[in-house]
Amino acid sequence: MDTVRLNNGVEMPILGFGVFQVPDPAECERSVATALEAGYRLVDTASAYGNEEAVGRAVRGSGVPREDVFVTTKLWVQDASEAAAATAFDTSLAKLGLDYLDLYLIHQPFGDYYGAWRAMEKLLAQGRVRAIGVSNFYGDRLVDLILHNEVVPAVNQVEVHPFFQRADYQALMQDRGVQIESWGPFAEGRNGLFTHPVLAGIGAAHGKSVAQVVLRWLTQRGVVAIPKSVRPERIAENFDSLDFLLTDEEMASIAELDGGASLFFDHRDAASAARLSASRIHN
Repeated sequence: MDTVRLNNGVEMPILGFGVFQVPDPAECERSVATALEAGYRLVDTASAYGNEEAVGRAVRGSGVPREDVFVTTKLWVQDASEAAAATAFDTSLAKLGLDYLDLYLIHQPFGDYYGAWRAMEKLLAQGRVRAIGVSNFYGDRLVDLILHNEVVPAVNQVEVHPFFQRADYQALMQDRGVQIESWGPFAEGRNGLFTHPVLAGIGAAHGKSVAQVVLRWLTQRGVVAIPKSVRPERIAENFDSLDFLLTDEEMASIAELDGGASLFFDHRDAASAARLSASRIHN
């Protein structure tokens, strides 16, 4: 598995497996087990997904050495404060049944994420997590967090797919030493992604599916990708996306698909901020 080196020297697989919207415990555990058997070594979950226990069971029962599996989970807005973040980390670790985390992310740029970051810096210093980062942070909040804290986020997980490519933002992150990671690499099928003629044509030229083309496009750009599927054949297909290269012309043709805007919601929008901040995942 190809890896990227984070700003603290930790190696992170460039292709992983996500479990967003897989709340059924048995299905989630089975999917993660299938992914690990297929060769994935990065598993991404979150406290808000409600499936940390299932992910942990799959990781522990996989037979893959713990040190070979890169496990990510995330802190929800409800717990974005210094005291609450420390408790939430302990809760997530207990649900996963693990002794440490590889990556802990602030899930949304709302609430007292400065307090949460201070707690996460302490967890990093204690060796309870190997790297810390953020998710869904736009450039202004990311740079502000970097300038006024001790530890630079290792990762920023954001929406990236062919219709919202974030090339300028990726360049900014590279300048600041932050690794970009894509959620929603397939745009949940919007804009006809899986039948798009440009992507399908490139796939046909390589004997690959559209999904494999999208994942290769991301990883070839140096973007960590975490596709999700509960179908064993799709899990295996997505993993089999690192054994070919797109040409410069093919990369350029995909670049032309960029619409420059989210297909889901803008985290800078007041209504989105209010909705996410009001969401509760525990009592």
